[in-house]
Amino acid sequence: MIIGSAILSVRIIGAQSLKEKRGILLSMIRRTRNKYNVAIAEVGSQNLWQRADIGIAVISSTVKHAEIQLQNIVRFIETEPRLEIVSLETEIL
Repeated sequence: MIIGSAILSVRIIGAQSLKEKRGILLSMIRRTRNKYNVAIAEVGSQNLWQRADIGIAVISSTVKHAEIQLQNIVRFIETEPRLEIVSLETEIL
């Protein structure tokens, strides 16, 4: 069993409150979870209205598949115009 994980730090563009931030993030998290069937959640910077840390985990039978899955998820998140990825850390176990 191979576990792939990623932590994305993102900047939320145009959010003026925590309520706006959570609306944007929950929408993106729900769409990502539905499309890729992965574990994804906000894991840090919960009280900052223009920043968020998002954790993603995938389980696979091969390293290659886990890497491709994480790359596809990051590309999908990059298409969200209200989010800008500031940093990305990935790990394959």
